[in-house]
Amino acid sequence: MNFDFPESFLLVPLVVLIGWFWPRLGLFRPLRAVIWLLIVFMIAGPRIRKQENSLDLLVLLDRSESTEDLIDKGLPEWTRILQQSKPSRKDNLRFINYAAEIAEAGIDGSSFTGSRKLTKTGLALSNLMAQVDERKPSRVLLFTDGFSTEPLTEAAAQMKKRGVPLDFRLIRDEVSEDVRLARLTFPERVQVGEPYLISILIRGSLDGAIPLVLRRNGQILVETRVTVRDGVGTVEFTDRIGKVGSYEYTAEVLPEKDAHPGNNRSSRWIEITGGPRLLLVSKYIDDPVAKAMSEMDYEVQVVSNFSELRPGLLAGTKAVIFNNVAAHEIPGDFLKSLDFFVREQGGGFLMAGGKHSFGAGGYFQSDIDGLLPVSMELKSEHRKLSVALAIVMDRSGSMGVSVAGGKTKMDLANSGAAAAVKLLGKMDQVAVFAVDSEPTKVIRLTTIADRQNDINRRILKIRSGGGGIYAYTGLKAAWEELRKSASGTRHVILFTDTQDTEEPGDYKKLLEEMGEDGATVSVIGLGTKGDVDAALCEDIARRGNGRIFFSDRPMDIPQIFAQETVTIARSAFVEVPVKGIATGRWSEISPKSLDWMPQVDGYNLSYARNDATVSLVSQDEYAAPLVAHARRGLGRTAAVSFPLGGEFSDSVRNWEGYGDFIQTMGRFLMGQEVPPGIAIRHKIQGTRLDLDLLYDVEEWGEKLSKQPPSVKLQDQAGGPVYELPWRRLAPGHFSLSKDLEEGSIVKGAIRIGESALGFGPLSVGSSVEWAFEPERLSELRQVSHQTNGRELLNLQKAWLRPPYIADNSLNLPLALILLILILLDALVTRTGWKLPEFMRMEPRAIAGKAPQKAKPVHATVPVREVRREEKSSPTPEPAPSVRRSRFQRAKDRK
Repeated sequence: MNFDFPESFLLVPLVVLIGWFWPRLGLFRPLRAVIWLLIVFMIAGPRIRKQENSLDLLVLLDRSESTEDLIDKGLPEWTRILQQSKPSRKDNLRFINYAAEIAEAGIDGSSFTGSRKLTKTGLALSNLMAQVDERKPSRVLLFTDGFSTEPLTEAAAQMKKRGVPLDFRLIRDEVSEDVRLARLTFPERVQVGEPYLISILIRGSLDGAIPLVLRRNGQILVETRVTVRDGVGTVEFTDRIGKVGSYEYTAEVLPEKDAHPGNNRSSRWIEITGGPRLLLVSKYIDDPVAKAMSEMDYEVQVVSNFSELRPGLLAGTKAVIFNNVAAHEIPGDFLKSLDFFVREQGGGFLMAGGKHSFGAGGYFQSDIDGLLPVSMELKSEHRKLSVALAIVMDRSGSMGVSVAGGKTKMDLANSGAAAAVKLLGKMDQVAVFAVDSEPTKVIRLTTIADRQNDINRRILKIRSGGGGIYAYTGLKAAWEELRKSASGTRHVILFTDTQDTEEPGDYKKLLEEMGEDGATVSVIGLGTKGDVDAALCEDIARRGNGRIFFSDRPMDIPQIFAQETVTIARSAFVEVPVKGIATGRWSEISPKSLDWMPQVDGYNLSYARNDATVSLVSQDEYAAPLVAHARRGLGRTAAVSFPLGGEFSDSVRNWEGYGDFIQTMGRFLMGQEVPPGIAIRHKIQGTRLDLDLLYDVEEWGEKLSKQPPSVKLQDQAGGPVYELPWRRLAPGHFSLSKDLEEGSIVKGAIRIGESALGFGPLSVGSSVEWAFEPERLSELRQVSHQTNGRELLNLQKAWLRPPYIADNSLNLPLALILLILILLDALVTRTGWKLPEFMRMEPRAIAGKAPQKAKPVHATVPVREVRREEKSSPTPEPAPSVRRSRFQRAKDRK
């Protein structure tokens, strides 16, 4: 027996003292003494250890795609054997289904409806350990093929701690023809120009030559055949890359016959690193910014082919400059990645002015609008010309398809058109047409004035019809309406499904007529450039002197509408020369003073945000910021509102301080290097990301104790950012693990004070379930051995009880005894019932003093005493009978 609170027995002498000094409490009466001793005993928390004679058998059923059918075939027989071999009714049998998720199952195991694309054995075991009854012995029986898609390390530690054995029964599908790409390996990071080895491991059930294709960023590098002997084939290649950035390698085997084609493909990323690198996005040939930057001690990478702008290009980059590039030309995933790059990874971003930049370039309300230190929203009084906008909307049958949040494509298109109307001014005009096989005039050409809300209510009621969209018919109806307007800018936005754009008609002649009259046409295509009617949409935009947008994400439609509308209606580029006035705030960027240029030939009109620092403002009616900067998270951003190259840049490029200005801005954007003595290490096992932060304790220990590091992850496509908790394993070592989505590509940043360590992109395989890595099976056997489990071939032995001695509390039975004693004490007190003579106890006897016998009364009284009594007036002595009755009453009271 043991006690939870043995110190409670110190209450015994305290109660004895209380009973001695206050005898009226009757604490030494036998019944009450037993009661308070029992109370003290219960407070001490007595427990008795005994062997449990029951067992909870938890049966885990692998319901992933690779084992689902096999489980269904064997489950009825397994259930019957386990039920028949159950030793007693005290034993419990539970079935739990799992794959990517976990769910309680009925006896027939047919209730699982979760995702089957992964085998999260570790998650299932950890979930069970949180549910097991610690007062009873438990055992886990796992039916699986043995190939978990995540490590079992944490689950093994939990099972060992709780003393729960793991038994397993392997369920195999004997396949005679299966080929899989088992492994694609190469270094995670190499220096620019450094050669490295790419190794590919192929496993197959049959020997022979297997076709293999290796791609880098989607381009085929190698096509060959790999010889498989004794079930294994390996091939190695060497490669080197002369440009920094991140590159994706994809390997794929193409066997003629294969039982599981899902395991034939694998992809990984490699990071090519160099010195500090600045990424310049520009269409200028011999960009003067690149020339000025190249004189510094870091590399400048110029990208003029915007299709190369992939989020992986940001790896190893310290700063990005957009030099007069329109928003619609930048790939959406790259644009979305910049916010995380600046705020979390500590990167720099600068936008330079021009007719294709800022609001004129469609960046208002874009993904990077909030990064800039200036606002592109224009005041109504600064609008020089009114705009007439016609919106032609596809309302064909395909627009009725639901996408996200219960909304249809039509709902999102309506929201986009409504957003466009909100960006127009009161003096602007708008017309809206819904088109399928014929145009429906939803809004005739109307001046906005105070009708904005009414117009949007009518737009939001548009519903999809049937068939496809007749593009020519819609454009013709829009032009017939727009030609009635006398506005200086007349523009058409054609929104269409790129898989369903029909009846082109004589659109070339129509667009030529519109162009001659000063009207333009842009196209928003719901789909990709590879769709059937994508080429037609591109040709319409090109001939209409407008822009083309492609997006296969319907949720982006409202934002694209807003960007295009701002480009037409809310942009402003001042084309007259203007002088600048220095504010004296340049010292916050550089201690070296700057002799500013006498004037700029033109600039993009914008307004400084509240947290921006402005170094140069225009000397005109707008007093607009020409050079401004701000901090965004760990990174820095800047806006140079005048062109740094091309048209309207002669005065600036002839300025003697041009090179010094560009280089100083570059150094400011680059920020500071992370001090040495700290590094990160990452590894993906299946879908599990393991991340380690290693640091020099002497250099970083005190800093990290004051401000612990934080790590954030983001999906490569610009998804939500989430923070992960660290575990401190030892001095100089932080670690964490995170389950990722299958097929996802993530990037991350570790914040250390005011610095950041970026990593990624990291690719999670898209066919993890079919990888069948032998290491996973070995790990399962090891975990079973560590927990005293077995590979169970005979299911009748599944009910083996592990040695389990449980601590059982005695408080419940003692509480019942206490209640009976209290009731008995109350009965004695109320009724006067007495205990037998031998059970009676006196306080003095308890204290060790025996009661004294009464002295005999002598008949002869001393003379001296008699004389004294004679002198006094004594009270008459009571009769002997009276004395005896008083003595008896006093004795009874005692």
